[in-house]
Amino acid sequence: MLTLASTSAIRKQILSQAGVEFQAVGSGVNEDAVKEAMRAEGASPRNQADKLAELKAVKVSQKHSGFVLGCDQILAFDGRSFDKAETLEEAFERLSELRGKTHSLECASVIAKDGQVIWRLVTSPKLTMRAFSDAFLRDYLRAYGHEALSSVGCYQFEGPGAQLFERVEGDFFSILGLPLLEVLAFLRLHGELQT
Repeated sequence: MLTLASTSAIRKQILSQAGVEFQAVGSGVNEDAVKEAMRAEGASPRNQADKLAELKAVKVSQKHSGFVLGCDQILAFDGRSFDKAETLEEAFERLSELRGKTHSLECASVIAKDGQVIWRLVTSPKLTMRAFSDAFLRDYLRAYGHEALSSVGCYQFEGPGAQLFERVEGDFFSILGLPLLEVLAFLRLHGELQT
């Protein structure tokens, strides 16, 4: 059985809805410390996401048998990396900055077994926000509330957050934080799912 090295609600939902049997286990990786160190070294958002996904998968796979999937996602915009906003004010500022512009979501997934990486994928969906008004944004955040703080972009693309966008390039599931089709292909290849 697959182990998801995450307690992310959306990642669990994606796997469940696809009919994948799995268990979810928090990795215990200090993500903030890792990102801070990597950013101090000038690591790209893509490399930060990849390293975090690897650390999660490897750490959990040292205690759980079988395949362990670790994922991470970092928003990249204007040469900077963004983490989840902590307040609705910060969410308003972030979405105001992104409005009318294109950003990418660096979505990294790593599968490990017995403490060793055996598969990895990093995708970079590009999302262009429409030029919405301040009034629309305030209403959106008021209606959406603190749920907006649960995603790195302050939106949940699978819900009302879709209204913020005019164009996307890339895989829908990667935007949500887990490249489902590629993970399913890996699991089929290794006999974990029926072919």
